[in-house]
Amino acid sequence: MSEIVFLQGSRIHLRALMEKDLSPDYLQWLNDEEVCRFNSHATLPNTEYKMRTYFEALKNSQSNIVLAIIHSETNTHIGNVSLQGINWISRNAEFAILLGNKEFWKGGYGEEAARLIIAYGFERLNLHRIYCGTLEGNVGMKKLAAKLNMKEEGVRREAVYKNGSYYSILEYGVLKSEFNN
Repeated sequence: MSEIVFLQGSRIHLRALMEKDLSPDYLQWLNDEEVCRFNSHATLPNTEYKMRTYFEALKNSQSNIVLAIIHSETNTHIGNVSLQGINWISRNAEFAILLGNKEFWKGGYGEEAARLIIAYGFERLNLHRIYCGTLEGNVGMKKLAAKLNMKEEGVRREAVYKNGSYYSILEYGVLKSEFNN
């Protein structure tokens, strides 16, 4: 399968997740406590089989778009960004991001990827609302949500059990009319 750029940014591009992305590095991200401390990926050990099963399920999904974040200069897979659980009737979807390559943390790459896929959701898929949820301690996601003009919509109290404690999930959302790319 050739690498076709799906969405082009200034420093990154987004393309379909490919089988070659299912690398030992990717599996390491899914099991890295620091990378996954604010999501549920590392709650249970991830295996190559689980990773490949997830990838196979994505191929035929009509409600999930998962794209690889590629650093354009080095052609390096640095993470994934997605619109999940797309509801084609209510015109909404959940935004999620995993920036697995720590060399690219705090460089604005996550924001660039988020803006690309959210603009795609509103402009090309004609979605009305895009939302996300994150564990209460995720300062980085709170800042990203603010930059994307997402509003805090609510709290799912003590909704996630992880590392011996319960954590609340903060819910954010943005409407098409509120998003300025």
